[in-house]
Amino acid sequence: MVITPDLQNLSYSVKYGVKCFELVAEPVKQEILPGVFMNAWGYNGSSPGPTIIVYPGDYVKIRVYNKLPEPTSVHWHGLNIPNNMDGVPAVEPSPRIDPGSFFDYEFLITNPPGTHMYHSHYHTVKQDTMGLVGAFIIESEKKENIQSDYFIMLGENKLRSLPKFVVRRGFFNINPFTMDNNFFFMNGRCFPYTSPLLVKKGDNCRIRFGNISLNNHPIHFHGHQFSVTASDGNPIPQEARILKNTLTIGSGETWDIVFNCNNPGLWPLHCHFAHHVSNNLQLPLGGMTTSVNYIGFKGKAANPVPMIHWLKK
Repeated sequence: MVITPDLQNLSYSVKYGVKCFELVAEPVKQEILPGVFMNAWGYNGSSPGPTIIVYPGDYVKIRVYNKLPEPTSVHWHGLNIPNNMDGVPAVEPSPRIDPGSFFDYEFLITNPPGTHMYHSHYHTVKQDTMGLVGAFIIESEKKENIQSDYFIMLGENKLRSLPKFVVRRGFFNINPFTMDNNFFFMNGRCFPYTSPLLVKKGDNCRIRFGNISLNNHPIHFHGHQFSVTASDGNPIPQEARILKNTLTIGSGETWDIVFNCNNPGLWPLHCHFAHHVSNNLQLPLGGMTTSVNYIGFKGKAANPVPMIHWLKK
């Protein structure tokens, strides 16, 4: 089962053979650091929203309720579905969802197993940036030699009322109409508030990345080489796979990597743009960073991040 650290998998019920999910688009208070909240938009109480997990051949119904102050829609990014279910009302014969209303997206899963996303496609310049995004995973029913399976959604925002080099507790509005972002996230959190990815020595670990944000992000992994196994939900043939330790996740892309857990330690996994591994350009390390931690490793960080000292009241 895919784990999305710091976010939930969306539950479902089965009615007459149909997997029925419910998504609620609504304002949320997303805690990016302890006591630091952004006034975002999301699904079911979080931004990004919960991860949807299905299997090839599933018939799904996803009821989307709109509790936002304006219309919205949902685009099922990368899925091969009917035109009227794709959620782009400006172009397609798919309706916008007005405030207080809902719409049932219904379709058969015909894609192979892979990593996809969902996000708003109504006033996207605002709504995607406000946080209306999430993961859509098609899992394989075949047994795979994968012992740990994680998803990470990359994100970024400009928080108002925070001058450069200042991070303080409080609730902050997002400016969705700027390219000058000052906070960078993995699954809606900034380091050191991101949860580490736990692995065991000898296991094979897959990490799935998704990106709906403005920028491309070169993700670098310390201490390991990884195999690039899938792109945009499509498996890469074994003979075409390459080994890397840095992979750029472009806007709108998903990538899967697999590595063998053969080097015990506490290893950083982070964007390699320097500004993106800070919180509002402030020391110490922050932003779009997490770690891969081997279970049972006896070492510890030489200089634990003193987060409490640089968070201003």
